[in-house]
Amino acid sequence: MAVSFSDLHTEAGLKTLEEFLAGKTYISGDQISRDDIKVFAAVSRKPGGEFPNVCRWYETVSSIIALRFPGDALGVKIANQAASSAPAPAAEAVKAREEDDDLDLFGDETEEEKKAAEEREAAVKASSKKKESGKSSVLMDIKPWDDETDMKKLEEAVRSIEMPGLLWGASKLVPVGYGIKKLQIMLTIVDDLVSVDSLIEEHLTVEPCSEHVQSCDIVAFNKI
Repeated sequence: MAVSFSDLHTEAGLKTLEEFLAGKTYISGDQISRDDIKVFAAVSRKPGGEFPNVCRWYETVSSIIALRFPGDALGVKIANQAASSAPAPAAEAVKAREEDDDLDLFGDETEEEKKAAEEREAAVKASSKKKESGKSSVLMDIKPWDDETDMKKLEEAVRSIEMPGLLWGASKLVPVGYGIKKLQIMLTIVDDLVSVDSLIEEHLTVEPCSEHVQSCDIVAFNKI
């Protein structure tokens, strides 16, 4: 540490720290360091309003400690709200952490921390992922405009419609009369992803399918 602060329990010690922190956010540099933690541990309690620089610094450091070690930051006041009503002071908790060789407020995440974060993220995604609903089997009649409609092109146009949860199945041409045939086709849908009504109104009976398709009827609709 560039400057030594003696007896921060006294007004004289706090005055020295007050003058040192003028225009500074932390003890050393632009980021919190071990120097801040050691000095913080030496301050018995939050200073009074006569030491505005120390008060600002104290609240900043205590907030970081509370976020990183919420179980240890007892008695620290963050934004004028007590983080905990437990009697143990934050300074004592910080001293205990300083004695622990594993303390590292400033380094990169450990492999264990990264793994734990990845597991939490995966758990959140798994819980929020929408469960796939049931499926339905649909039999549909698709009628052409007239006997001159190319039924091969009609079926190609129908099967060209692709969307998540839609699977086209077997089909056949069924005579209607006067030389006209209709396409009877099976399809399987995921109920939450595909609406048959929307499929008809927004795809089968609009361009380009509407060049060949005159109308569509649902013959059968069964849950799988």
